[in-house]
Amino acid sequence: MTELNFPTEIIELPSKGLVYPKGNPLSSGKVEMKYMTAKEEDILTNQSYIQEGTVLDKLLQSLIISKINYNDLIVGDKNALLVASRILGYGKDYTFNYGGKEYTIDLSTLDNKTFDESLITPGINEFNYTLPSTETKITFKILTSADDKKIEAEIKGLKKINKNSSPELTTRLKHLITSVNGDSTEKTIRDFVDNYLLARDSRALREYIKQIQPDVNLNFTDDSGEEVAIPINLSFFWPDA
Repeated sequence: MTELNFPTEIIELPSKGLVYPKGNPLSSGKVEMKYMTAKEEDILTNQSYIQEGTVLDKLLQSLIISKINYNDLIVGDKNALLVASRILGYGKDYTFNYGGKEYTIDLSTLDNKTFDESLITPGINEFNYTLPSTETKITFKILTSADDKKIEAEIKGLKKINKNSSPELTTRLKHLITSVNGDSTEKTIRDFVDNYLLARDSRALREYIKQIQPDVNLNFTDDSGEEVAIPINLSFFWPDA
């Protein structure tokens, strides 16, 4: 059979690779991806993957050519790869409904969020923050795909114990905070989140993380001046649905 040349694209990561250790291929700040084929459309319609909530991860793993550990990807870089895969698969124009209105956006015009590179020690995914109300000094990390899987598994386990519980926020905080006043033991972090982290400090921390973490800017302002968030879900890949 004649060998076919398959088209690929190099995708620039929002993080520029700065949060990954120098020996990690992701530290290059670039990932090579192939164009979507019928094989990937099979992945998108796989009911087992959809029910497990892993369909988008399976899609990206199939499209990425670079020899990387997928679980190392931070969330913002993964978002950039999802946008790129949508463009490579179905084109740049994306139509969706938001708040009862229909919008069409050119995905190729989306920019990576600007972030303060001086806050990052190259190769180290850890940041300093002082909680504004209690002045507690903490460090935190930007969550990776592997962290998200651990969080989802823990939440699922907690809900089996108590179906009425809603542990999403505190569980996420326990995984992203890496030390409290210099103490990095898991027991201290979990005790702090459960018993000492004020709601106003929790909110301030989450807002700060949104500001400084590398990501794609998935918001745009419509003609009326309203800020609209572009949804990334399974329907993102079915423009004709």
